[in-house]
Amino acid sequence: MPAHTANEEALFAPIVAVFAKDARVELPARGDGAVAKTFGARGLKVGGKVFAMMSGGKLVVKLPKDRVAALVAGKKGEPFVLGPRVMKEWVAIPVRAKASWRALAEEARAFVSG
Repeated sequence: MPAHTANEEALFAPIVAVFAKDARVELPARGDGAVAKTFGARGLKVGGKVFAMMSGGKLVVKLPKDRVAALVAGKKGEPFVLGPRVMKEWVAIPVRAKASWRALAEEARAFVSG
């Protein structure tokens, strides 16, 4: 997974701000320690589960497999690959589609929280 950058943090800040007042949402970890290097540590969580994070300069959200496939097929997102694995319930949304980031993050929170 690419290192977290200041640019990613700036891109992610408006999304974090959307969820900052939601007591159910755990905000991203800060700092450069070992915890911050674990999967999703710098992401948004609900019920201890990550639903949105930045990776490679893209917003990555967890959604149902069919929704991920539709976003990829519609060229609105890209498969999220972690090491050798394509994560079937994760989609990477590029900056060019930034206008949809908030709605997709809200959709991901709803999906993860059940």
